[in-house]
Amino acid sequence: MAMLVLTDVIKRYKMGEQYVNALNGVSLQIERGEYIAIMGPSGSGKSTMMNILGFLDVPDKGEYIFDGQKITGMSEKELAFVRNRRVGFIFQTFNLLPRETALENVELPMIYSGISRIKRFETAKKLLNMVGLGERINHRPNELSGGERQRVAIARALVNNPDIILADEPTGNLDTKTGNEIMSILDNLNKKGKTVVLVTHDPEIAEHSDRIIHIRDGEIIGEEKRKL
Repeated sequence: MAMLVLTDVIKRYKMGEQYVNALNGVSLQIERGEYIAIMGPSGSGKSTMMNILGFLDVPDKGEYIFDGQKITGMSEKELAFVRNRRVGFIFQTFNLLPRETALENVELPMIYSGISRIKRFETAKKLLNMVGLGERINHRPNELSGGERQRVAIARALVNNPDIILADEPTGNLDTKTGNEIMSILDNLNKKGKTVVLVTHDPEIAEHSDRIIHIRDGEIIGEEKRKL
């Protein structure tokens, strides 16, 4: 059974007096351990698809099944519970709290999960060491480079040992060298068994994946497999 299954998903947004279909009957299956890139131009619907896959939004029509569990019809509280424990998010803009240290930013999702202070500290420190920031744990975001901030975001995404990593343009604000370093971390996470879904408009970033899903005007227009 596929880990994530979208079936005939429609998502509409109101613009003025009209409704626009951000997704128009999208069907997609993603297997556990796959490395997927969702690729398309601005306004294609790729970020809307990621938001639905990550339980940040819900379809207006159609069905979403995650690991055998029907997501459509869940309450916001139920969605938040699944989201916090099963999904790790990495955003282009890092989304770090500016007044908190790297360690405190990484600890944050564990606070919502009710994990003890000692366990939070140990886990956050271990993950920051894993992404090469063991010496920077007490630095705030404005004291870190863009690449370092994205490494903090990756560590934060991993704290609850999620089943899936969703990365929305994870190298969009980084130079090429730093972007390649971030992609190497994501590649290694996939090699260790994590399901990784990238949203990107960059063909070079998409080439890291096993399978590229091409989307335009809210519809999947094709896909290509990158690896056996």
